[in-house]
Amino acid sequence: MLIVNANLITLGDDPRILPDQALYIAGGEIGAIGAPEALRAQYPEAEVLDARGQYVMPGNICAHTHFYGAYARGLAIPGPAPRDFPQILERLWWPLDKALDRDSVRASALVCLVDAIKHGTTSLIDHHASPNFIEGSLSVIGDAVEAAGLRAVLCYEVSDRDGPDSMRAGIAENLRFMEAASGHERLRGTFGLHASLTLNNESLRACACAAPAGAGFHVHVAEHEDDQGDCLVKSGLNVVERLDRFGIMNERTIAAHCVHIEPHERDILLDRGVWVSHQPRSNMNNGVGAADIDGLLAAGIKLCLGNDGFSNNIWAEWKAAYLLHKVVNRDPRRANGMDIARMAWDNNARLMERFFPDIRIGEISAGAAADLIIVDYQPFTPLTAGNLPWHLLFGFEASMITTTICAGQVLMRDRQLLTLDESAIAAEAMALAPAVWEKYTRNAEDTLQ
Repeated sequence: MLIVNANLITLGDDPRILPDQALYIAGGEIGAIGAPEALRAQYPEAEVLDARGQYVMPGNICAHTHFYGAYARGLAIPGPAPRDFPQILERLWWPLDKALDRDSVRASALVCLVDAIKHGTTSLIDHHASPNFIEGSLSVIGDAVEAAGLRAVLCYEVSDRDGPDSMRAGIAENLRFMEAASGHERLRGTFGLHASLTLNNESLRACACAAPAGAGFHVHVAEHEDDQGDCLVKSGLNVVERLDRFGIMNERTIAAHCVHIEPHERDILLDRGVWVSHQPRSNMNNGVGAADIDGLLAAGIKLCLGNDGFSNNIWAEWKAAYLLHKVVNRDPRRANGMDIARMAWDNNARLMERFFPDIRIGEISAGAAADLIIVDYQPFTPLTAGNLPWHLLFGFEASMITTTICAGQVLMRDRQLLTLDESAIAAEAMALAPAVWEKYTRNAEDTLQ
């Protein structure tokens, strides 16, 4: 395929804005970049996609999400409103994940994947839970990702909260899928853990011993103060220390949130090369506080950007991060736009490359993955590589994304989905919703007894 009449935003180590360019795509990769006339002559048989002067740039990446949370949209929580994050877990998320079965897991994934394509998010790292449907759950999600044409890393969150059998089944599902996805073009697996507060020492030891050599983990870390308090009671250690004692912290591990870590825990994260993902919209919604992202970046932590199950509009996450830390710290210098770009573009891409080491992700260059979006943005002030983050923060909107491409396959063209039938998927999800909500409500009411 040949994309012509494009203004390129290359990103990468040397980001540039290149007007009136063409891209040749073959085998899921960018094969060549150059003048449209030259590439048309060089590849006369290629299918042509006319960008019509729009911007072509790398697709967005989400470092931490939860497809399974889709059925929380519009859901009523029985009883008084949860007063804090532990109650949100106990009365919303844990009763909901117990309400999911094979069909609703599939539907949850598909509606989120539709959302990702429409918002130009081509790569996602998901963290799944469905205690009444564990074995095979990641393959159901993987099949949905395959149908969508996106790129994803999947895991199952191991936890003690549903008993030892479920804990062991979660370990087995992680191992099974990691092996099954190891050679896939667009799918990978990692080892999921819920959080320190729902895992005892025996379970952590079992996970650490079961994980293949060199494998990383995907775990929630100090999202709320209760994670730290529980850990200190259990072990006399802080969360990062405790997980590190079991060998959980390494250069392929993703530590989600890290809102309430101590300085010495930050040092461990840095020493072990752990990736930290920041989810500002979720943190605001749950009232858990704001991570010290400026301090983490200044210390050299590999800080990424996720959405924790919010919409896959990653640019909305950019804007939330940019604003949250200014108001929390009452300092407009916090969360500099270039630092947000560093998280969302550079660090997210390098994280994905840990799972897809044979290809360059998140940039437009010869040999890089053809994970691209086309954006109908009409700047009315100069747009340069130096001021690009601020154009995105104050000008770009997800509604401007007209085309989404992953691994060279066009998934949405001129705002029309090509791989997924949005109406049919929404109808299927809607048909399943009453049963899911009924099960959830029974589970949630049990927590009020």
